[in-house]
Amino acid sequence: MNKIITILLIILIGSVSAFSQRKVSELMLSYDTQISTGSNEPKMADAFDGAVTTVYIKGPLSRSEMTSALFSSTAVALREVSGQKLLIRMTAENWKEKNKKYEGISFTNTSESKVIAGYKCVKAEAKLADGTVFAVYYTTEIVPENREYENMMFKNLEGLPLEWELVQGKLKIKYTLSKINMNPIPVSRFDIPKSGYRELTYDESKKSNVN
Repeated sequence: MNKIITILLIILIGSVSAFSQRKVSELMLSYDTQISTGSNEPKMADAFDGAVTTVYIKGPLSRSEMTSALFSSTAVALREVSGQKLLIRMTAENWKEKNKKYEGISFTNTSESKVIAGYKCVKAEAKLADGTVFAVYYTTEIVPENREYENMMFKNLEGLPLEWELVQGKLKIKYTLSKINMNPIPVSRFDIPKSGYRELTYDESKKSNVN
């Protein structure tokens, strides 16, 4: 099995919500991935379809792992590309640049709702600054204290995203929560490997198209 692993060790301070929610400092979330395509990119679709993304949150730390049959990639970012293991050092500025497209994202609630993994969810319409629109279902029953875990996409959302669909080129990628666990997470889960990886800066990774 290949893995995409992201480890965030940057302390990020999220805004405090005034909503009545159960806020938790430690959380594990597993999302199933479904891919649909225009049929011109079957190999790329096969690489992601059926993948499972697991997100671990412990206070200001977060880590995500994507496991799929064919594809491998992973702040510090760990990536495995064609058998080569890479460690990419990222500063707070690098992380902000990587997530720049999500700056100014807005969410508008709709009247639709459904239950996902036992949690009642509201459907919201998300709109990016470039005009891109996508749907996200989120619950207000539980939310991590760290609102900027993993990426900047949902930091202003009023709850925890349990399902959303993104368009990347000709691919539509749908993430749906399959499992949630609030047991304590060992801090060792966020350790950075000290050997076995070739180290790159974020700028070097962009030039090599592995960021």
